[in-house]
Amino acid sequence: MELLQSWNSQAAVSHLVALGVAYLLTLPIGWNREREERSAGLRTFPLVAMAACGFVMIAIEVIGPDSEQQSRIMEGLMTGIGFIGGGAILKQGDRARGTATAASLWATGAIGAAVGYGQLDIAVILSLVTVLTLILMTPLRKVVQEGAEPDGDDV
Repeated sequence: MELLQSWNSQAAVSHLVALGVAYLLTLPIGWNREREERSAGLRTFPLVAMAACGFVMIAIEVIGPDSEQQSRIMEGLMTGIGFIGGGAILKQGDRARGTATAASLWATGAIGAAVGYGQLDIAVILSLVTVLTLILMTPLRKVVQEGAEPDGDDV
C-alpha cells in the first residue's frame, strides 16, 4: 500500500514523456539497422535508449541529481552498452562486421542517458548525427570497398 501512496502522477507523466522521447529519437537508427539487415534493429535500439534513460532517471530519484555517484551510473551504462554492442561484432576471416551497429548502439545509450538527464539538445544532435552518418556514409563506404577490391591481375 505504501507504494501506491507514494505515486506521483506528475512525475509519472514526466518520466513517461522522457522515455517516449528516448524511444522516438532512436527509432530512425533502429529502422536503418533493420533495413540493412543487421544483428540489432528496430526493437533493440529503442529498448537500449529507454533502458539507459530509465537507469538515469532512477539514479536521479534515488541518489540525487548532484551526487558524485552519478559518474558511476554513467560508467556502468557505458560499460554495459559497450558489452551489448560487442555482441553485434562478428569476425569473418580477417574482417570484422557489425562495428557500425555496435557504435550505433553505444550512441543510442548516450541518447537515452542524455534524455534522462534532461539534455534534450544533446540527445537530438546525437540522434541526427548517428542517422545521417549511417545513411550518408553507406554509399561512400561501398565506393571505398569497391576501389579496394583486387582485380583478377592482382590475385
